[in-house]
Amino acid sequence: MDFDLPATLVELAGSVALLLWGVHMVQTGVQRTFGAKLRRFLATALQNRIKAFAAGAGITALLQSSTATGLMVTGFVADGLVGLVPALAVMLGANVGTTLIVQVLSFNVSGVAPALIFLGVLAFRRATASTRDFGRVLIGLGLMLMALHQFIGYLQPYEDFPSLRLFLGSVSTQPLLDVILAAGLTWAAHSSVAVVLLAMAFAANGTVPPMAAFALVLGANLGTAINPVLEGGVGDDPAARRLPIGNLLNRLLSVGIALALLPKIAPWIVTIDPDNSRSVADFHTVFNLVSAALFLPLLPLYAKFLRKILPVRIAEHDPKAPLYLDASARETPFVALEAATREALRLTDLVENMLLSVKEGLCKPDRRFSGEVKHLEAIVDSLEASIRGYLTSLDTDSMSEADERRMDRILLFVTHVERAADAADRDLLGLIGKMSKKGVTFPADVQASLADLIDRVIMNARASGALLMNADERTARRLVAEKERFRDLEAKATASYFGQLRSGKLQDRTIEALRLDALRHLKRVNTNLIAATAYPVLEESGDLLRSRLRHLDDRDEKA
Repeated sequence: MDFDLPATLVELAGSVALLLWGVHMVQTGVQRTFGAKLRRFLATALQNRIKAFAAGAGITALLQSSTATGLMVTGFVADGLVGLVPALAVMLGANVGTTLIVQVLSFNVSGVAPALIFLGVLAFRRATASTRDFGRVLIGLGLMLMALHQFIGYLQPYEDFPSLRLFLGSVSTQPLLDVILAAGLTWAAHSSVAVVLLAMAFAANGTVPPMAAFALVLGANLGTAINPVLEGGVGDDPAARRLPIGNLLNRLLSVGIALALLPKIAPWIVTIDPDNSRSVADFHTVFNLVSAALFLPLLPLYAKFLRKILPVRIAEHDPKAPLYLDASARETPFVALEAATREALRLTDLVENMLLSVKEGLCKPDRRFSGEVKHLEAIVDSLEASIRGYLTSLDTDSMSEADERRMDRILLFVTHVERAADAADRDLLGLIGKMSKKGVTFPADVQASLADLIDRVIMNARASGALLMNADERTARRLVAEKERFRDLEAKATASYFGQLRSGKLQDRTIEALRLDALRHLKRVNTNLIAATAYPVLEESGDLLRSRLRHLDDRDEKA
């Protein structure tokens, strides 16, 4: 019988792509629905190893991504919120969590794929976001089942194809080659679940013997630990890489032991469950459970070992380089948004340092402040561009409506803070340069009043950063009231200046003009800092008017 091998290869590739897309839809649907809630749950479940292990398994079972779970706990470790031991326990649990959906799909449930897709489409067409996201999960599961069924069907005509049998025969006799091949596929596909399901399909069809399928499973477990090491983290501090490297070393050791014992383990697994597909799923689960049981008691010693080989590096960090924008988190937006938020808060610290330098410069005008302020402003510009580029590269398909609003708030925040830094550099620094050039110094009372205003702007900058985190309406109202206060101060100072000018009572026109300029520039900085967060919060709560103008119809009625 003649077969069209090129056409079948295209069909197989299409089935694999459909499987990957199904996994992606399941992950994005769960992330949209539960992402932020799962992160908050994980943050409260890290008191000890057992709870951390259970939390890692449960969250990963929902997300179907041990990478996403790892990114969340890595952020907690970086913030100092959790120790290395419970973080490693979470990763052991995450490895177990990835086995659960494989167990479900190992049963012959391909017949329900059309029903899942049908129900998913009905749910996806509903108005509410949560129903649409649930529909996305159902469609993804249906596509995964359909892809596996198609994959097996496409392989069946080639069971007796000589070249294929020769290739698979050579691969099947080399378990180490199977491990390397599956690890590479998992690294490329970013999905151990998909590769394990393919191994199940090979075994169910008899294309490869169970032992070779088990080796492929080991490779998938190894490959899923490679991406966080290669892509995770943006700094060069070895301490920041303890968790991903620790997880990879754990996988390497576990896979090495299992590979050595595979000739004895394989017959035992097959005897327990003669169904080849089920035996592959069982091996996947048993491997991760045994690995967790072996490593969980040893985690304190293992963490001590990791701290020794990966010590904290005390080195000067490039201030323009982002600290928290993890490239590997782009596929998990709710984690990436946390990273972007942490990076954005660095901008308020930089603006605060700029204002402190300006405060000193207004009291003692000197050109030496120029270099320091300009250096800080350049850092703000660089970080703002990095954050903006990072956010615009995120996968919006995985975002809920709340995630998209949060991304917009972060973008607005960094834009306005960058404008505040520009105003401090261009206007306030220019004023200091002008005073230095003219040899003018503010009197002590003016210095005190301006210093007080700068302190208020700094406090408002801190409040704006806090508002980015908690979206508290009371804080937002207080900040808007601060903006009104600065506007009133500027109006009164302007009226006083021109009143004294007209009456001829202005003692020092230059000093008063410079004081008024300083007030206007500080008002501009303050306005941008408040607009960065207060307005979006009040707009969402319905407490912000769309315009300060009185409606024309109201005016006409009163007329």
